[in-house]
Amino acid sequence: MPNTPRVPDKPTLDGLEDRWVAVWREQDTYAFDRTAPREQVFSIDTPPPTVSGSLHVGHVFSYTHTDLIARFQRMTGKSVFYPIGWDDNGLPTERRVQNYFGVRCDPSLPYDPDFEPPAKPDAKRQIPVSRPNFVELCTQLTAEDEKAFAAVLQHLGLSVDWSTLYETIGVDARTAAQRAFLRNLARDEAYQSEAPSLWDVSFQTAVAQAELEAREYPGHYHRVTFHGADGPVAIETTRPELIPAVVALIAHPDDERYQPLFGTTVRSPLFDVEIPVLAHPAAEMDKGAGIAMCCTFGDLTDVTWWRELQLPTRAVVGRDGRILRDTPEWISTDAGRELYGRLAGLTTFSARETLVQALRDSGDLQGEPTATQRMANFYEKGDKPLEIVTSRQWYIRNGGRDEALKATFVERGHELKFVPEFMAHRYENWVSGLNGDWLISRQRFFGVPFPVWYRLDDAGEIRYDDPIVAEESALPVDPSSDPAPGFRNDQRGVPGGFIGDPDVMDTWATSSLTPHIAGGWERDADLFERVFPMDLNTHAHEIIRTWLFSRVVRAHYENGSLPWARSMISGFVVDPDRKKMSKSKGNAVVPTEILEKFGTDAVRWRAAMARPGMDSPFDESQMKVGRRLAIKVLNATKFVLGAGASIDAGPVTEPLDASMLAGLAEAVREAGEAFAAFDYTRALEVSERFFWSFCDDYVELVKERAYGEESADAAATGSARAALAIALSVQLRLLAPIMPFVTEEAWSWWQDGSIHRAPWPTVDELVGLSASARDGDAGLLPVVATALAGVRGAKSQAKVSQRTAVARAEVSARPADVERLRAGAADLRAAGGIDELVLLDGAADADGVYVAAVELVAQAPIG
Repeated sequence: MPNTPRVPDKPTLDGLEDRWVAVWREQDTYAFDRTAPREQVFSIDTPPPTVSGSLHVGHVFSYTHTDLIARFQRMTGKSVFYPIGWDDNGLPTERRVQNYFGVRCDPSLPYDPDFEPPAKPDAKRQIPVSRPNFVELCTQLTAEDEKAFAAVLQHLGLSVDWSTLYETIGVDARTAAQRAFLRNLARDEAYQSEAPSLWDVSFQTAVAQAELEAREYPGHYHRVTFHGADGPVAIETTRPELIPAVVALIAHPDDERYQPLFGTTVRSPLFDVEIPVLAHPAAEMDKGAGIAMCCTFGDLTDVTWWRELQLPTRAVVGRDGRILRDTPEWISTDAGRELYGRLAGLTTFSARETLVQALRDSGDLQGEPTATQRMANFYEKGDKPLEIVTSRQWYIRNGGRDEALKATFVERGHELKFVPEFMAHRYENWVSGLNGDWLISRQRFFGVPFPVWYRLDDAGEIRYDDPIVAEESALPVDPSSDPAPGFRNDQRGVPGGFIGDPDVMDTWATSSLTPHIAGGWERDADLFERVFPMDLNTHAHEIIRTWLFSRVVRAHYENGSLPWARSMISGFVVDPDRKKMSKSKGNAVVPTEILEKFGTDAVRWRAAMARPGMDSPFDESQMKVGRRLAIKVLNATKFVLGAGASIDAGPVTEPLDASMLAGLAEAVREAGEAFAAFDYTRALEVSERFFWSFCDDYVELVKERAYGEESADAAATGSARAALAIALSVQLRLLAPIMPFVTEEAWSWWQDGSIHRAPWPTVDELVGLSASARDGDAGLLPVVATALAGVRGAKSQAKVSQRTAVARAEVSARPADVERLRAGAADLRAAGGIDELVLLDGAADADGVYVAAVELVAQAPIG
């Protein structure tokens, strides 16, 4: 400790963030010590933010929660591996680039090395660019976005090791993702299949089950007549435009209305196609007419029926969301083919209008359509309902079609420790409800390419059954520009040559490997051995189904283990009406505004009040409380150091000082246990409650003695100064994980080195500094403080200054508390300005102590 404290005349919170962020960066305060053995390492897998979006207050809270644990673990002596990454590939980035530069990707175009984006971009009239040019623009824009994100996260005080920074489109990430895929493929954990898949017509890509979002969508029920040998059969549908794609009518096997029809056929209206009537238990007897048309494909139930009943495929909707132009061969009548010709090329919405009018004209529409709100599947980032189209896609097996594998992943969830524990149910419910394998391919451009090529036969047809895969030593590769092994680039696309797989991996297929990417898997064996499996995974609960589960799958396959031991899940930050914040609702809070207005420490304090897994209503006024605490830390530190506090000032001998240290020891024990249990909110509550008691009660009681007035005993003064110094050191460290800037500032006034590299306080440390922390009566200080509060209350009631002397004060308490008051009487008299203190045994209030009478100098007695 420096010999002379360096306390500024006017402590302030202004500018602390910029100053200390620069110091921490310069001094590598949070650098990971990779010489530490595995048992001394605490490693964290934290979500790489999607830089194509914007940070909101929910991000601030969730990232703060991770940082609280990282800082605590570092102070307990752990070497903390706390990397940060950017999730910079995928659909959101592409959409942002398209709108920002006014371009769209056309893979058929050649690379233009001199391309410059439009000077005045028009998001509605985007110009086509080659895939390499488009990727360059994505890389350019994400680099700028990442700088802005880094500035916010540094201002937030995240104690990440910035030397570990990675990008999900970077070389290390591409190599890891392609290597893991090749190994999945070699072990038959990954496969390619041409099958029905959910398709976003706007983004022109397949979508995985984990990315679905069910939303209400306006529509109409249409009662339509199919024609059977024994009479008409009415069905109800919201998608009459799919009548050309009908492959069966399906009812429940127990539905007596339709049992005579099972095994027979009907003919579709307008198109006169023969359709079987079949039974399946998934049909709902009480919905609509109780019999439904199965189309290939209208929804996921159609896919189930198609697969289980082995029905034919009759696709009529293309990848662009329009009716296919070629007239299907199963429509054979002239009238049916003429009508289909009118539908061809129309959007599904326009085709629906055309077909409904045709049904009216033919008399096959019973009544008029009735309005309804139906639930439709959307891509979570899309704005149009998904279609189901048949396409060739890559999958990773995740138990969606294998009950034994599903049970394995459920059991992995049982191995994982969740904070809070009830989040384990969300994981299990998701895995148990999977109905298909994980679709990992996307028909997009800015992503990790699949390291696969295909041979072309002599007719130029693609041989999907004999793929060519890259060697691991060659990774990363881009099949759109790199030739297949054993081929030259001039053989690309010609008969007898090759073609590269055009797809890229879903962003989750890359970020499912963040523990591997950050940990140096197959790149730095020494690092990976020290940090994997990681100790902690953190994020909000909405990505349990995507990011959490996908990492469990990849680590299970590659490492035969969980990727981490524990997962700490954040809740949502909601508005005061408990509605989720979003830009579209106009209730989102911009993090930079509240960070600048209230200071980072105040915002982090509020974040720490949000318990793991629990949604937290956000009210800006709450930040004022945190800011008040931060200011108090500075002012309390200035007072303590100004009073000559020093751990070497002398032994702690006075009962009041011993009581304070005993209470502090209990707070240290509780806060440490709470942090160790990942209950940062409880740790804050304990530490803050003691801090305010320390300031409002203890400091007020001992300030006269600590300043060493002429009447004070030297030993008593030394006792107070030592106790103040011990308490300040301990309390700054208790608050350091929550309020890193103000505690670092206060610490720097009288200590060398960073507080964030100082040891977490323990009861043993306290007892080592003063046995009073063990032997003191923790109940003494609250009793004396209660008496002082009563005296001050009497002065306030009399509307006189707190400096007004008290001629006589009578305090009544239980016998045990009378003894405590007697032990603290000198400090009580000094703090209250009491000439004569009378202690009485008697009836007491619920607190055990009350002031029976106070006689102010030159005034009548009160009470």
